[in-house]
Amino acid sequence: MTSLDQAPQHRPVWPDVPVTGTLEEVTRIVRDAGLMDARPGYFALRTAANAVLFAAGWTAFAVLGDSWWQLAVAVWLAFAFGQTALVGHDAGHRQIFRTRRGNEVVGYLHGDVLTGVSFGWWVGHHTRHHNFPNHLSMDPDILRRQVIFDPGQRHGRPGAVSRFIVRHQAWMFYVLIMMEGLRLHLSGYVAARRGALRRHRNAELAVLTLHLAAYTAAVFLVLPPVKAVAFVLVHQALFGFYMGLLFAPNHKGLPVRDGEAEELDWLTRQVATSRNLLPNRFSDFFYGGLNYQIEHHLFPSMPRCNLRRAQPLVKEFCLRSALPYAEVPLVRSYREVSAYLGEVSDEVRRLEDPAPRGAR
Repeated sequence: MTSLDQAPQHRPVWPDVPVTGTLEEVTRIVRDAGLMDARPGYFALRTAANAVLFAAGWTAFAVLGDSWWQLAVAVWLAFAFGQTALVGHDAGHRQIFRTRRGNEVVGYLHGDVLTGVSFGWWVGHHTRHHNFPNHLSMDPDILRRQVIFDPGQRHGRPGAVSRFIVRHQAWMFYVLIMMEGLRLHLSGYVAARRGALRRHRNAELAVLTLHLAAYTAAVFLVLPPVKAVAFVLVHQALFGFYMGLLFAPNHKGLPVRDGEAEELDWLTRQVATSRNLLPNRFSDFFYGGLNYQIEHHLFPSMPRCNLRRAQPLVKEFCLRSALPYAEVPLVRSYREVSAYLGEVSDEVRRLEDPAPRGAR
């Protein structure tokens, strides 16, 4: 099994020295800097700007009518859906308001109503991910992927298609994330069937169904069938691709672990399994704060606009405390993801392919 102590060559190796800092210490550092304080003004502007982005796309759709230029609108709306989902993400972490009710109103609006993704399902799913990042049997973001992160996971992937994906996952990963939009839309229905959608179940299913019906009706009433299908395919594929791009650099290609119990303390498991992108204004906007993944995982309720200021403080703390601090340029992060997935594929081939006759 790939572990913290046996990381592949292209990944950061867990240092064989004791961690000297504590979660309480780094928490005190960011609290004293005022970085856990609410930022209602920022989120008011962020939500308003996102509403304009979203409304502009659907207005252009209505104005253009029967035109192949609608595919450009589909690209715009894919980005708008992604940005809308990021506001839902902020609400799910209670970054916007300090009360549950206020965040839920924003979350359900941006999730179920505007993007057709179950906010109730997502909060439970994402909370488990934050509790057990990169844990092979506890992190739902690992369990629901079609690629694998350790050769041992191949046993649960029968069938020719699954075997092909696993053996070519270094590039197939970027093909598969184009289906992420569809999977997100279905997640609420799947969660309800499994009994995992416990709060507001019927209301969520009704709103998700209404969103789906309204979306389908709008597209097929404005566009003839061929253009309508093309619009949906481009929109949903790019929405999924954007979601995949947002989350791929955060943990993939970093140490994984397994076992029935969580053996790592909170501080270690969050820092050792997270990767930052080198900070710049483009990344801040495009990734919605997820580019500061280490800081976000340590302090999920920290308003995203404060993560940039928290980053140098947390980095200094980690380096001083003998904790690893993964921070790479944007393109390199995706190269590391592909390299890791390819390495797992190579291990699977070595385990499954018979040795050449001359080598026996």
